[in-house]
Amino acid sequence: MTQQDDTVTAPIKILVVDDIAQNLIALEALLARPGIALLKASSGAEALELLLVHEVALALVDVQMPGMDGFELAELMRGSERTRAIPLIFLTAASRETNYRFRGYEAGAVDFMFKPIDAQALLSKVAVFVELYQQRKQLSQQLDELQRALHMNEMFMAVLGHDLRTPLSVVMNGAMLLPMMTDHPKVAVTAQRIGGSAKRMAQMVDQLLDLARIRSGDMQLKKASRDVAELCRAIADEFAMPDKPSRVLVESRGDPAAAVDAGIFSQVIANLVGNALQHGETDHAVLVNVDGMAPDSVRLTVSNRGAIPAARLAGIFEPYQHRDGARKAGQGLGLGLYTASTFVHAHGGEIDIASDEALGTTVVTVSLPRATARVAA
Repeated sequence: MTQQDDTVTAPIKILVVDDIAQNLIALEALLARPGIALLKASSGAEALELLLVHEVALALVDVQMPGMDGFELAELMRGSERTRAIPLIFLTAASRETNYRFRGYEAGAVDFMFKPIDAQALLSKVAVFVELYQQRKQLSQQLDELQRALHMNEMFMAVLGHDLRTPLSVVMNGAMLLPMMTDHPKVAVTAQRIGGSAKRMAQMVDQLLDLARIRSGDMQLKKASRDVAELCRAIADEFAMPDKPSRVLVESRGDPAAAVDAGIFSQVIANLVGNALQHGETDHAVLVNVDGMAPDSVRLTVSNRGAIPAARLAGIFEPYQHRDGARKAGQGLGLGLYTASTFVHAHGGEIDIASDEALGTTVVTVSLPRATARVAA
């Protein structure tokens, strides 16, 4: 039997509080059935002691009791995190005045029943709250199982990504050495394809590791004042192809210094530029502009030719996004904009995207605070 089965089939406990013993006996006789366990208390203090030990699905509380009355007990229950969510039904032989009911509801009651109690009505109400309790427990168990499965999945991705780095580096080094071993043109072309595929796979591995760090919360920033324009130029050089004009143009004005973790923010730039190159028109350059004219922030924009449908803009920073709704061979995992957004927010910055279908342009804007003290860790 699983843990969930044990939880669901365990007796469901109902707390009954009344200072008259005969009333407790009558309620026990009415409510007793398989799967239900009644906890009886003759005072508010005794009820609180039981609540410290037992998890209760429902409380039936008499209002008029010596010492601590039902209203006071309800207020104490609502003041505790452990008992705050317990549904409470007041049972009373007192006046049916509206003000009396209001006091009960203000104390946290979900219902008010007057004595002599209608047995069928009480049984129906108890059955509803017992079913709700069972459903809540089942949902809680399912959520716990999903969280455990998600944690295992994240651990698997992290381990897999880490272990793939070594064979990938061997493949990439081999692709670099192949052209040096022969002048045959087909070898050079094959080596280039192998190197390109290995590099693309390495980027996917990096994205998996980034996702695992984000999900686990194991992302620590080492912030320092850095030249954002210089970081952009370094990334642009990485995307440059030999003997071809660069498709990434970097411009800067003002003071480009901001408090960033250079390694992590370089990944942001690489994701934005790579996304613009992949989805933009191939005969147009990607423009990267660093605006440092504002005194307390630095703004980075990445622009390219090519439009994004308005229907996709709302969820563009969600993970596993692709333009046509399905991942094609050679595409990334759809995590680039998601990790970029997460890393920007970790720096205390903001990221936004705008696309004009009429002009056929897309612009991603990142705003970063300058001062280290204003950066969210």
